[in-house]
Amino acid sequence: MNLLGILKEKKKDFLKKENFYFFFPATIIFFFDRFTKQEIISNFNKNIYYINDYINFDLIWNIGIGFGFFSTDSSIFYNLVTFTVGIVIIFLLYIFAQSDNIDKFIYSIIIGGALGNFFDRIVYKAVPDFIDLHYNNFHWFTFNVADIFITIGVLAFVIRSFFVRN
Repeated sequence: MNLLGILKEKKKDFLKKENFYFFFPATIIFFFDRFTKQEIISNFNKNIYYINDYINFDLIWNIGIGFGFFSTDSSIFYNLVTFTVGIVIIFLLYIFAQSDNIDKFIYSIIIGGALGNFFDRIVYKAVPDFIDLHYNNFHWFTFNVADIFITIGVLAFVIRSFFVRN
């Protein structure tokens, strides 16, 4: 079979009706992430917003990868990371289309968060992180709603892989 035939078959697999149902959580997560980031960006006054003894809102523009790792001012590195994230999302979409229903839901959660952060990388050239968890002087990495869903999806996938037998 030629490459064009393979691509048409994969397109047909991806456009199945059930995939749209399972991609709905990704859409909800993406728009919820966009809403929260837009609210923080629009209404943030450059001060830390105190919520309680364990959480603050503190807008940080992340130019690295997850949780600020590999932050650099190099536009070449930033563009390479952004391109790689785009390729990973395409790969996740491919795996999503080939998976069973439970895995489709898990991948949908990951894809929704990944698309939220990818959108920011393209539009803002950085990802706005704003949730600051802390206890006394210990601060966890600042993160956003998309990061929460990516983490939940990855944890769900790991738990399913280790503890659920097919």
